[in-house]
Amino acid sequence: MRNMGNVVSSRDPNWPSAATLLYDHPLEGRRNVGLLGISTYATSVTERSATSTPAAIRSALERYSTWSFTEMVDLAESVALVDFGDVDAPDAEGGAQRVAEAMSGWDPSIALRLILGGDNAATWHALRALSGGEYSNFGLVTLDAHLDMRDGVSNGSPVRQLLEEGFDGHHVVLVGLADFSNSPAYARRAHDAGVTVISRDVLHHESVEEAARRAVAIAGAGNRHVYVDIDMDVADRMAVPACPAAAPGGLSADEMRRFVRAVSVQHGVCAIDITEIDVERDSPDQRTVRLAALLVLETLAGVRRRLQWP
Repeated sequence: MRNMGNVVSSRDPNWPSAATLLYDHPLEGRRNVGLLGISTYATSVTERSATSTPAAIRSALERYSTWSFTEMVDLAESVALVDFGDVDAPDAEGGAQRVAEAMSGWDPSIALRLILGGDNAATWHALRALSGGEYSNFGLVTLDAHLDMRDGVSNGSPVRQLLEEGFDGHHVVLVGLADFSNSPAYARRAHDAGVTVISRDVLHHESVEEAARRAVAIAGAGNRHVYVDIDMDVADRMAVPACPAAAPGGLSADEMRRFVRAVSVQHGVCAIDITEIDVERDSPDQRTVRLAALLVLETLAGVRRRLQWP
């Protein structure tokens, strides 16, 4: 076994960094989670930089360890993050085909696919590639302040694009919708399509774990595979300054982490993406990218806990 060559190991052998979980091939005897970067940005409603968010998140893994104090387990003993690199220019001509090629032929031992955006256009790319454009066996859960029902093709339109391509709205659940971040026209569009909405207000009296379980149950009804989109701008703007559309009063960093662990533990969830970070807008302490790296680790912790794991 060998780690990815570009990972710098911790200098303290008794404190291995989470970056040591990155490998270039699946490991026997571990739960393998595949990692792929889809760094979309060109069609964003809000102008943003082309700086690679996937690279920044990989680098931020160096700041954390592999040890879960809550569960008293070392992720390095049971999971591996298999890095498939980044898709070249996903926004450019032929980008959708390159994404499809990057997501094909993955080892069957991969328990879950983890996609690092990019803006929310990465969600349409990844889900379309994963399903081959045939959505009858897929459901979608988004953790997002926005409906993503806009006209046109942008990071504000992936849910509408999927619905227009035949995705069944009754298996789409939008969690975390915020006041004053959407429009009545797009809300009606979601309602008419049969989409389920669990608003930010609902999360004041329903735990994020309960909301996560309910959302996956609806999206995955009938044994569908569930794709989960984690749009970072659902969080409070203080926690995610690198998210252009984040507003004050969003979810806390802790709620984000708990939601991700709650969905990733469920077998029906086949893929999770983390989107909407513009690295160039982050604070000097890189708090947005650091939170995204923690969501990667929460995903691994959830996958480790899936039933039938020894």
